[in-house]
Amino acid sequence: MIPAILSGGSGTRLWPVSRQQLPKQFCDIFGAPLQTLTLQRCFKLGPPWIVTSQALQTLTELNLAQNKFSGVRVVYEPMGKNTAPAVAALCKLLMLQGKGSEVVGVFPSDHLISNEEAFLKVVAFAESVAQENRVVTLGITPSYPETGYGYIQTQKQSLKESAGLKAHSVLKFHEKPNLEKAKEFIAQGSFSWNAGIFVFKVSHMASLFEKHQPEMWQQMSALREDSANLGDVYAKVQSISIDYAIMEKLSGEELACIPADFGWNDVGSWDAVAALQKGHEVLTVQGQGNFVFGESGKHYSTVGLDDVIVVDTKDALMLVKKGQSQEVRHVVEALNQQKSRLVKEHIFEYRPWGYFEILKDTEFFKSKVIRVNPNAQISYQSHAKREEHWTITQGSGEVVLNDVVIPVKAGSHVHIPQGAKHRIRNNTESMLEFVEVQLGTYFGEDDIVRYQDDYKRN
Repeated sequence: MIPAILSGGSGTRLWPVSRQQLPKQFCDIFGAPLQTLTLQRCFKLGPPWIVTSQALQTLTELNLAQNKFSGVRVVYEPMGKNTAPAVAALCKLLMLQGKGSEVVGVFPSDHLISNEEAFLKVVAFAESVAQENRVVTLGITPSYPETGYGYIQTQKQSLKESAGLKAHSVLKFHEKPNLEKAKEFIAQGSFSWNAGIFVFKVSHMASLFEKHQPEMWQQMSALREDSANLGDVYAKVQSISIDYAIMEKLSGEELACIPADFGWNDVGSWDAVAALQKGHEVLTVQGQGNFVFGESGKHYSTVGLDDVIVVDTKDALMLVKKGQSQEVRHVVEALNQQKSRLVKEHIFEYRPWGYFEILKDTEFFKSKVIRVNPNAQISYQSHAKREEHWTITQGSGEVVLNDVVIPVKAGSHVHIPQGAKHRIRNNTESMLEFVEVQLGTYFGEDDIVRYQDDYKRN
């Protein structure tokens, strides 16, 4: 099998931890980012593919490098066009590689699965069903009437059985129901939660695109094997989900669902997170049932509060009553209307060469702590509206200032005049860290001219 991981979205329901520049699949909520856990799982099926946004290239490549994941093919979408173009592009690229007879499993990057053995068993069964030219979805056996998931309705009689698992024909997809309707679904017993996981043979899915989305498939026919012209192709294709584009157009035995239970959770809210882990240690006075996801090394206490979720980051604090965390999206909507940076970015940012965190941002100066990875360097650059002072706090390396090389180590100070060309290089196997203090009239990240960059940024 070829496992393909779809890695997009902004994860707004897990704000303020998940933001546009650091969506939930890259957030360390469960001891490792969800995308890392998904990759570890998928490697047991075969060398994975990832289809993700160009905007997430740095985070994706850092994740692969830090975990020493090799043999992963990544397709970077120039713009988000929903899941159908992502799957179509994947199929076209695999067809160009002569892999039309292979079976693909498509998995979201930001879901949690606690019973990996059961999951792999279900996927193996799904692969055997997909070999018969069926598209297979994995349904999650409902444990309660959830209103936050779509449902898959199946025929009671099975198409195929193996080791206690059954594949059923799909009758209908249902949108997220209200509570009354969800209770009806549970009572009927032939409904599963839609986990967004599906399995198919490449050539069969290509034929379904050709039949049900002929214009999109015709546009995809221009895609080259190295995907260098993906931007041109994506500029033309319709934005549509795979459910609407293909799945809901299939009938009878063309589409099968395997209901199963393998400890699946889409981690779609802070209520889900609170149910899955203990959270930060809290001193509680006259209250109970509170959950805190907070900053390491920080003390938390609550007085007179019951069933409250507290999410604390360096620049945002959110409190929400348990059972209402789906409404966090309204906070994000309000912040979007205010054009707040809190929706998009944290005060820290990962770069291809390392990481920085803003310590202080005022009208008169801005300070950061900056870490440069071993054997990495920032771009050769200059700033029109600020000067900088660098004080090395850890490690050693060299600064290039107007083409002059200056060796530096812990305790060294370098002044970067306004307009001067400069870079810092870590030519060691250890982390290089320094504190930067900016003085000037403007401290935005866009005040930069790059003369040379290892990562080909503008």
